[in-house]
Amino acid sequence: MSDGQHQLTIINREKLVLSGILQVLSYDEEEILLETTMGHLTIKGSGFNISTLSLETGNLEVSGRVNNLNYSEGKGARGKGLWQRLFR
Repeated sequence: MSDGQHQLTIINREKLVLSGILQVLSYDEEEILLETTMGHLTIKGSGFNISTLSLETGNLEVSGRVNNLNYSEGKGARGKGLWQRLFR
């Protein structure tokens, strides 16, 4: 995905359609960890099944029950925050 846009659509908490996916870092029936153009995204729930994945276009479709979504800046940003807290 060359334009760097990220979009997430949830349909009835049972289907997710995402764009801007760079990499699937981990996946099981209860948690999916993704690297997106906007940082890391953790999706928690149950019964997850990846029905469509194209890293060339950055598109992903997932079915299952969504309970939680969490964005983080990734390892680099998290590590920097730790050092800043230690040396205050």
